[in-house]
Amino acid sequence: MEDKQIIDLFWQRSEQAIEALEAQYGGVIRNTAGKFLDDRQDVEECANDTCLGVWNSIPPQRPDPLISYVCRIARNIAVSRFHANRAEKRFSHYDLALDELQDCLPSRFDLETELEARELTRALDRFLETLSREDRVLFVRRYWFGDGVGELARARGCSVDRVSVRLYRIRKRLRKTLQKEGLPV
Repeated sequence: MEDKQIIDLFWQRSEQAIEALEAQYGGVIRNTAGKFLDDRQDVEECANDTCLGVWNSIPPQRPDPLISYVCRIARNIAVSRFHANRAEKRFSHYDLALDELQDCLPSRFDLETELEARELTRALDRFLETLSREDRVLFVRRYWFGDGVGELARARGCSVDRVSVRLYRIRKRLRKTLQKEGLPV
């Protein structure tokens, strides 16, 4: 079934919309959640919550493409669950990715105003635009989607050490960029 047909089912409030979404993107949703969550039950709950989130947001939304919209919802739910689990203990490989960024971004996201938070977002966007496509994909896959360094190395056909060094250099550039713009690091 095509995305437009699935979205139309959501607009009609048909329960078949959930079934179609699950059939089309269930694996992608679970894969996205699994990058942040180690527990299979948490991944399943995240998948269910994602379907509910899509149900609650369509209508009024008419996302295009649907897969990006669904993945964003799944990621946000998984990250929230990750933080809830992390409050109890550290156990996910995503902890390592967050630890790698701690030298570039504030350790506590306590910027005083929403304006400052938006400026940080704009600075990150500008920084990503300065990266080559390959580095940008590497950065986003590591720090947005939570891909492991080994997974990134396999996808690029190179060694884990090479990917680690590349990510280190990107983080170093990010830190310099944020410092130059007067943002907290």
